[in-house]
Amino acid sequence: MDRNYSKHIANIQERYERALTRLGDVDGLLILSGTEQYYYADDQAPPFRAYGHFCHWLPVNRPDQILLIAPGRRPIYFQVIPDDYWYDQSIENEDWWAPEFDIVTLSDCNQVGRHLKNIDRLAFIGEPETFASSTGIIPTNINPRRLLHYLDYQRACKTEYEVAQIKSANRLALQGHDAARECFLAGGTEYAIHMAYLQACEISEQDCPYTNIVALNEKAAILHYQHKRHGLPTGEKGQVLLIDAGCRINNYCSDITRTTATEDCHATFHQLLAGMADIQRQLVEEISPGKPYVDLHQSTLRQIAGLLRELQLVTCSLDEAIGLNLPQLFMPHGVGHLLGIQVHDVGGHLAGPEGSRLQPPEGLPYLRNTRTLSENMVFTIEPGFYFIGQLLDPIRASNEGKALNWKLIDELRPLGGIRIEDNVRVTASGVENLTRQSPSAVITDR
Repeated sequence: MDRNYSKHIANIQERYERALTRLGDVDGLLILSGTEQYYYADDQAPPFRAYGHFCHWLPVNRPDQILLIAPGRRPIYFQVIPDDYWYDQSIENEDWWAPEFDIVTLSDCNQVGRHLKNIDRLAFIGEPETFASSTGIIPTNINPRRLLHYLDYQRACKTEYEVAQIKSANRLALQGHDAARECFLAGGTEYAIHMAYLQACEISEQDCPYTNIVALNEKAAILHYQHKRHGLPTGEKGQVLLIDAGCRINNYCSDITRTTATEDCHATFHQLLAGMADIQRQLVEEISPGKPYVDLHQSTLRQIAGLLRELQLVTCSLDEAIGLNLPQLFMPHGVGHLLGIQVHDVGGHLAGPEGSRLQPPEGLPYLRNTRTLSENMVFTIEPGFYFIGQLLDPIRASNEGKALNWKLIDELRPLGGIRIEDNVRVTASGVENLTRQSPSAVITDR
């Protein structure tokens, strides 16, 4: 049995018991992992991904699984194993987690009602809600917002078990990043680099927590570039690789981005890459409990303004660049997001467990985290710098555009952009970088 896992279960049992008091006359909570969904007019389904609050308890990524959480009782896992010879439906009850649950085996999730008492005093979270209704859950107890707000808010801060899974997911992903970089420097295509990553991690595409971003040259300016080209236009070669790729361990994610440039890449791009690496490291050092996450984003923009000035990408002063919002042209996304069971973990805009929201400040609509940092909160730090035509071209003749060095910008546009991303945990005294855990985990940013 894993001691950290046992402590984790005890921790979230207490958390759920506190959460259930918000509902009043409720004796327990059913959590459904989800059901398999098919493509429209098809008999094929996308890869299944279990509901996050279910995964908080169990490292089982399977449809139709059910948990019953009740105050003062061991959690009951209704393990649904269909009588099926088309697919492998077996579930391995591993020694490190199974002893924490009373396991009841069913062949169909609709059989669970036979094992429940006082169903009208149970709450339900998950989907589909029709399952809850057919089981007898009263409508006001199906996905109650005051319960979900509380659970979402609390999930930002991780237990030691959760941090250990994220660390393991980082170590595995870094093996893939090493292989991807080597493949790129050897002249590999986006497709070849992607396959090198998967092979080094010994995973399939559906094991990835999100679609790998493997972008060469100008495609690095597309923030969530999704394709994997087998080559580049005639005569071109890859001078810049931006790869954003993670791994998943026991349903917990890593999310790492690295940018590499070839030796013959534009000299100013190399300077820009070195500058962004310095900014990323500085941002990590700025992390401490009690600091608003928004302050980290504002610090990012100020430092990017300084880099714009240093590399003569702007013709105005640093203060003028900030006043004209020029840094946002080159980094239109937030500096990071909460990380855990989901890559963009829940609760990033919640001000408290009651559900009040902290909206992103005006002018920063894509900031995914607006919370104040607290101990054991896990998130990403991922400053970026991109040459995005949709943002640059419309302002070429404007007041903002007059402050830009278009000759140099146009030279750099074919190189796409830069992003450098680590996963970090807030500690009592500062920060722990979960990505750069050892010398072998440090990948060159330049």
